[in-house]
Amino acid sequence: MTNKLKYFVGNWKMYGNFSSLRIINQIHRFCSRFKKNGIKDKIILCVPSTLIYFFTTKIKSKFISIGAQNCHYQRSGAFTGSVSASMLKKSGAKYVILGHSENRSEGDTNQVIKKKIESALDQKLYVIFCIGETINEKKKGKTFSVIRKQMKDSIDKKYNLKSIIIAYEPIWSIGTGNIPKVQELKKSFRFIKNEFKKNFKTKTFPVVLYGGSVNDGNIRAFSSISEIDGFLIGGASQSSKKFIDIIKNYYK
Repeated sequence: MTNKLKYFVGNWKMYGNFSSLRIINQIHRFCSRFKKNGIKDKIILCVPSTLIYFFTTKIKSKFISIGAQNCHYQRSGAFTGSVSASMLKKSGAKYVILGHSENRSEGDTNQVIKKKIESALDQKLYVIFCIGETINEKKKGKTFSVIRKQMKDSIDKKYNLKSIIIAYEPIWSIGTGNIPKVQELKKSFRFIKNEFKKNFKTKTFPVVLYGGSVNDGNIRAFSSISEIDGFLIGGASQSSKKFIDIIKNYYK
């Protein structure tokens, strides 16, 4: 049920500029040393769309991939301010985050997210698909029914499922410093993996990440949960030191 390769995905949100290249260079230098110890992990940094082409042309790193944070579901058209999956692909992105709670709060429904996933997969982008419950849904015991519906309504069996990474982000945990208990996470991850495999008739379990207030101080608490395949990291990923410390502390 677990994958040996661990993912560390940074979501920079609406932060960063051209000088932020130094952050990625510092992470690259760390990875080049760290890999010599036989550690297997995958580093993905999802940055603002304005930085994707600049970073991908400046960085020649076999350790780090650049991704985007959202896309429109149409390939082109009269959609002022929007960026298509095709544009992201041509800019050099390899991954895209879809279904993030911040985008859901602005109007992204499961149906819209499904169109975005299809558009991204058509462009051969890997999708990091976010799911998660609110605090009210958690209190009402609806966690599993919510994330089941998010997956079933947003993913089609005909999709290239191997290109979809699930990111479980309890909405009540994002930016609050509150994280689920170990046993809660084990149950949630087992449910997500089993539900995905059963519903979409896959032979293998999906890669599932955890996101929500991940930092260098609490990362060790997650290391005992074998079902977690990696992490989607928000604020801490905007600092090379904090991001590197998360990786180092996870393997301590």
